Amino acid sequence: SLNYRFIGDGNLTRGNINRTLVVTRAEIIVNGPVVSVSTNPRFAYGKQNHVLAERDAYIDLFIDIYKQKRVYGFSLATLENSNLRGITLRQLAGLGVGLRLLRKENHTLSFTNAIIHESTNFRSRSTVTTQRNSARLKGSHAFLENKIRFNHITFVQPALNDFSNLRWNTVVSIELPLTKWVTIRTAFENTYESVVDPSRKKNDTRITAGFAVGNRP
Repeated sequence: SLNYRFIGDGNLTRGNINRTLVVTRAEIIVNGPVVSVSTNPRFAYGKQNHVLAERDAYIDLFIDIYKQKRVYGFSLATLENSNLRGITLRQLAGLGVGLRLLRKENHTLSFTNAIIHESTNFRSRSTVTTQRNSARLKGSHAFLENKIRFNHITFVQPALNDFSNLRWNTVVSIELPLTKWVTIRTAFENTYESVVDPSRKKNDTRITAGFAVGNRP
């Protein structure tokens, strides 16, 4: 089976601070009896007072084995660049195990843990190569007969050789389905990296609103 969604979020501020931000995302999942493949690419573009702030691209690939079982295995790989964080290229790949904590009609919750190898090329500092533990908590919850949906996903990724080298990312969204295919949504995203380009801050937060179109709930 094929499930997909295409999402466009953003915000626009005019006044003492002129801020433009557009974030496009896709969620594509191909489910088979044994192997499932999914990808969640995204692209962000933003300017602040007419100066480029964000031009960030990210693509990932997850391959899950027996994902319908309570415990399953998976592999992952990602490529990323980020003007916001001064990253010219980040590559990572790893293997892990997933655990379904909750699976009901209106509520799902899963936990995954993987060991990953990561290499990051910064603009103004030496390439950083490390191994990380990547823990992820992901959930979706529907209320009022699916009139309101709450989704959340959090990654926590400490380096195995130095726990002070830490990355995390949290995305929380609230969605209001208009039809079977169209949903309006607002999202909050927070990202932290302890090792950054010297010209960049360690923490970033985005609040966006937009639409999602597709057959994936």
